[in-house]
Amino acid sequence: MDLIKAIIIAIVEGLTEYLPISSTAHMGFAANLMGMEETEFLKMFQVSIQFGAILSVVVAYWKKFFDFNNLKFYLKLGFAVIPALVLGYLFDDKIEAVLGNQIAISSVLVLGGVILLFADSWFKNPKIDDEKGISIKKAVTIGFWQCLAMMPGTSRSAASIIGGMTQGLTRKAAAEFSFFLAVPTMLAVTVYSVFVKTWGKETATPMKGYEMIMESQNHIIAFVVGNIVAFVVALIAIKSFIGLLNKYGFKPWGWYRIFVGVALLIYFQWFNN
Repeated sequence: MDLIKAIIIAIVEGLTEYLPISSTAHMGFAANLMGMEETEFLKMFQVSIQFGAILSVVVAYWKKFFDFNNLKFYLKLGFAVIPALVLGYLFDDKIEAVLGNQIAISSVLVLGGVILLFADSWFKNPKIDDEKGISIKKAVTIGFWQCLAMMPGTSRSAASIIGGMTQGLTRKAAAEFSFFLAVPTMLAVTVYSVFVKTWGKETATPMKGYEMIMESQNHIIAFVVGNIVAFVVALIAIKSFIGLLNKYGFKPWGWYRIFVGVALLIYFQWFNN
């Protein structure tokens, strides 16, 4: 993999992972627009560089993650991540099959944008402004909402934030819990993709993710640099997003998704055949 292209994809991942605009969709579009072949390594790379984004949350909220006196916090995350672990494992092949369908992903991007246009008006008078006010039952409910993001183009961040708001969380509290929940979720996805999943089952040379990484020096460098870049960019995006969400709400992100989704539908339907 070309290092410059790997860095560009990592920048896209870092910018979009915690925004309600779908990092999977944006990475796929970026790779397509750069003319990158959809190899098994590229698909694995797009998943595995989420590890860098994971670390950015831990660093940004290190006091929360290393407060071992607050064991209930870890219990909430543990229970909340279970739906994604179970359903993600069961539907892994179907999810992977959609990753290359840019028309479907673009359509979901538009649909999600329409939903975001109205999200702010649906949830009035939120009462929970801090993670401590979230019960385990509410955390699990948010975990099920997060599962909607298994359809590429939905956005894990958007699904879990809206899920939090259905449980009476403020936008700030919902966004922060979405960040917290991303850590066990994306850690599990990354470990599964790198060490457990066999990529390219239909090819002559099926391989584990770590085998593809170790296959060449270029792959090793792309993997390491990609994670570092995703970490740095995601750290900046996290700190910026909370302020923007509080000030402007979901509507700007909704219009962005609709504009980009329609533009990409036109591109893939008429100019990329």
